[in-house]
Amino acid sequence: MNLKEKISEFPNFPKKGILFRDFSPLLKDPSALSFIADEFAKHFHPKDIDLFAGIESRGFLLACILATRYNKGMIMIRKVGKLPGKTSKLSYKIEYGQDTIEIQKDIISKGQKILICDDLLATGGTAKASAKLIEKVGGKVAGFAFIIELTELNGIKGINQYNCKSLVKY
Repeated sequence: MNLKEKISEFPNFPKKGILFRDFSPLLKDPSALSFIADEFAKHFHPKDIDLFAGIESRGFLLACILATRYNKGMIMIRKVGKLPGKTSKLSYKIEYGQDTIEIQKDIISKGQKILICDDLLATGGTAKASAKLIEKVGGKVAGFAFIIELTELNGIKGINQYNCKSLVKY
């Protein structure tokens, strides 16, 4: 299946000069969802994963799809202030400043293997911060699963020590 044919493009979104690649059309296509799960299942072995972590918010969808396929649980990496209970936070630099993500402190048992999921890999800042956050709370990063990778932004460079898989590259 050619996923590129199903991904929408929106010029000048969210701001002028950006070409937004939107995977939303894939979500309404059951065969595309099944294909996505199958492709990641070819790359990541179930014994290497204990939990799937979705990066807010589009990563939640991919993490849920894969968690269901693998019969594993799913956890959330969210923007600061969105999770109840005790959290662990990590701030990191983004293109125009700083951002902060968090995870519930007790959601991962020490040594659990976590596959981090997101819809898109661009500069890699959030992905790299997510890996550091997982490790900070005692987890081990099993790898990264992305539907889309924007190769010219070279985001893979910051996470290439992990097992990474992108289904569509631009």
